[in-house]
Amino acid sequence: MDESSQTVALQPPLDVMRPRPADEIPEQGSVPGGLQYSLKLDGFRALAFVLEGGRVFLQSRSGRDLTRDFPQVSAYLQENLPSGIVLDGELCAYRDGRLNFTDLLRSRADRERSGVPVYYVAFDILAIPGTDVRGLPLRERWELLGAALGVAEPPLQRVLATLEEETARLWFREMRAVGVEGIVAKSLSSTYQPGETWAWRKIRHSDTRDAGLLGVFGPQQRPHALLVELPDGRTVKTSPRLTAMQARQVGESVRGRLGEQTEHPEHGLVTLLIEPVLVEVRETAGRHGSAKFVRVRFEG
Repeated sequence: MDESSQTVALQPPLDVMRPRPADEIPEQGSVPGGLQYSLKLDGFRALAFVLEGGRVFLQSRSGRDLTRDFPQVSAYLQENLPSGIVLDGELCAYRDGRLNFTDLLRSRADRERSGVPVYYVAFDILAIPGTDVRGLPLRERWELLGAALGVAEPPLQRVLATLEEETARLWFREMRAVGVEGIVAKSLSSTYQPGETWAWRKIRHSDTRDAGLLGVFGPQQRPHALLVELPDGRTVKTSPRLTAMQARQVGESVRGRLGEQTEHPEHGLVTLLIEPVLVEVRETAGRHGSAKFVRVRFEG
């Protein structure tokens, strides 16, 4: 085995560590060893491998090869990082001073014609030359990440993070305008384990707003989901499944208002209402955003 291959401790594909959703930013000190708070960015989750000879492989969360789609990022990593480095991070596109996920969905050629910059924002490190560091606590991995990136410049940077709870709450309030989805709170003692974990928690922005109830899915007296129209005109199916109490409340409110059943092109069989009913939903931010039913709005 030659020297260059000995520097590579991890090969793609790898499963990523994923945070579980939470409603509130946890308090510092609520977890033994403390918490790190970092920005939750709206981009493509990607592992960045620098392999033998400096070859770069950008792996999506699902294992897909993204390398050819982002040649400028790949070239920078190849030129500035040693073989054996494996990073976890987010590919992010910027437009007019804010994150713009839609630009990531455009073709590479289209992005290049439009001059849309794409950055790789690293928030963890899984390997350094010759060593798998996933078993180290986040506190140590964070220091290794800073050392590995050194004086890196765009398109490579380390995510903004803090140990100060109040700073995290300030970011949560004020950085939404630039496309930040929320905050990820991570246990500083956590090792890097594949799959979902409570050691990492994501807190997304959410809006509670009025929506029009257009139809119900499932039994008419006890539906399990709703078809609602949001204020911006989008029509979505609520998630997660209604609780028993919520289903009973909706069933009572739509009695006498139900019309025909029809096959929705995306969500299946739905019973439409003759006229909409006003409901309150909580809409989660981000491209994976969904509408969660809160209550029926009874107007006096």
